[in-house]
Amino acid sequence: MSVDQTDVVDAIGIDNVTGEVVLTITDHLDWTGNEGKHFLLLQEKLNTYLGFVESGEILETYPNAKDRAILIDIVGKYQLNEQAQAFYAQVAQIVEGAGIKFRYRLFGGS
Repeated sequence: MSVDQTDVVDAIGIDNVTGEVVLTITDHLDWTGNEGKHFLLLQEKLNTYLGFVESGEILETYPNAKDRAILIDIVGKYQLNEQAQAFYAQVAQIVEGAGIKFRYRLFGGS
């Protein structure tokens, strides 16, 4: 699964170090060319993830999430360009405003 399957949660698990529930989005798309479509896919995917958490579906699907902090972790294949950095800065404010942690990282990075 990946960012272009906007109605699916790609992966869920517990971080053994922090104890957080990590919801992962895998993003294999590059940032050259059609950024608008890329941003739209990410927005739809993030809305799916936020709905998954806020509706309580996360607890039905993954009971181990109870009483744990939640992190949405986007793992990208390509370095962010300036537009993508600005997009993720806005996304971080929205997601963190909902009480959910947010991170973007490159595949193979930390």
